[in-house]
Amino acid sequence: MNIESIPLWALIPFVIMLAMIAVGPLMFHHWWENNRNKLIVSIALGIPVSIYLIINGMTDNLMHQILFDYVPFIVLLGALFAITGGIHLRGDIQAAPTINTLFLAIGAILASIMGTTGAAMLLIRPVIKTNSQRKYKMHTILFFIAIVANCGGLLTPLGDPPLFLLYLRGAPFDWFFHLLPEWAFVNAVLLIIYMAVDTYYYKKEPIEAIIQDKIERKPIRMDGTFNFIFLAGVVASVAFLNEHYIHAIHENHYFGFIREFAILSFAALSIIFTKKEIRLANKFSWGPILEVAYLFIGIFVTMVPALIYLAQNASSFGIHTSTQFYYATGTLSSFLDNAPTAVSFYNLALGLHDFHPGEIIVAGIPEILLTAISVGAVFFGSMTYIGNGPNFMVKAIAEENKIDMPSFFGYMIKFSLIVLLPVFIITQLLFI
Repeated sequence: MNIESIPLWALIPFVIMLAMIAVGPLMFHHWWENNRNKLIVSIALGIPVSIYLIINGMTDNLMHQILFDYVPFIVLLGALFAITGGIHLRGDIQAAPTINTLFLAIGAILASIMGTTGAAMLLIRPVIKTNSQRKYKMHTILFFIAIVANCGGLLTPLGDPPLFLLYLRGAPFDWFFHLLPEWAFVNAVLLIIYMAVDTYYYKKEPIEAIIQDKIERKPIRMDGTFNFIFLAGVVASVAFLNEHYIHAIHENHYFGFIREFAILSFAALSIIFTKKEIRLANKFSWGPILEVAYLFIGIFVTMVPALIYLAQNASSFGIHTSTQFYYATGTLSSFLDNAPTAVSFYNLALGLHDFHPGEIIVAGIPEILLTAISVGAVFFGSMTYIGNGPNFMVKAIAEENKIDMPSFFGYMIKFSLIVLLPVFIITQLLFI
């Protein structure tokens, strides 16, 4: 069978997989929160697709997706999760607007270094603890999701999963530094808005809460700081252990697994040398990363027919300009997971083949399209709770600490549509 004639119905398992991720937490929360059930869904949808691909001569596509996309993806996320789980930030300082804004600004920087998940998990509990005496704190968690769990992770492939997948497709590690203007603009604007909002609510706080907040203070202390050495090792592995620096990888792609071996080694060192007390203080468990592993094996397998279909039928979709790629990627990233969305639109751009002479090409597509896909996927992942992995994790931790968070649609109506979307539209007008 010629892969150009791949039928549209072969994409159905991928659509079902993404639909389950979108509606599972909303429609059957208790069943879906069991990781075993997520794995069952992935297997049930992934096995028929695998059989279909093998029977029709697309085994290479399937194996490449698993070995050279899924394995590096889950190794990196798992390592970042393990290493950042060994760093514990404790203390309780005054929850003044300037302090809260500084927390979010630090998170925006850390998100590109240790990933949005790592930065969010490192900072969310100290932020909640710092604001525990305050009455009005829901808005702080909402901006935390937008800035730390999403928009801050734009500058490196480690920052957000869609960027790492684009890096695996040939975007150089340092290319993402070109997105500094978009990163700086969006995060600066959101921080300014947050500062104004938090100042407003701070003035509404009961005087008793302000006094208690000033009295109950403990200095900030960090445990497990040696894990930053392992984190630096992971950064260096991603930046330098690739085909740009190791030419043998061009001849044999399997040599590329030296990067994964190095990353796993740093994760193992973190697990070995970090005291159990630190991970207990972080309430560390392997549950979240197992959830990602189980879901994404289903996503990566079922998306193979979709990627082939997009690459072969790109010209018929009517999406050609950077603006169209930005909003199309952003819209789907809002309601689906932003990692497979970014890959899907990358393949769509790869199949256009109508590049203009002199156009800068990065990873096989025009740079302006890669910029639109990257920015759209990362920023719009903050539009809903399901746009990016850390969003629901932050929401769950906040609710564990008795912070009343808005519902799925309440988050959009009260926050993302009125605060985030206008900022993202202005970003497109200025940069895309």
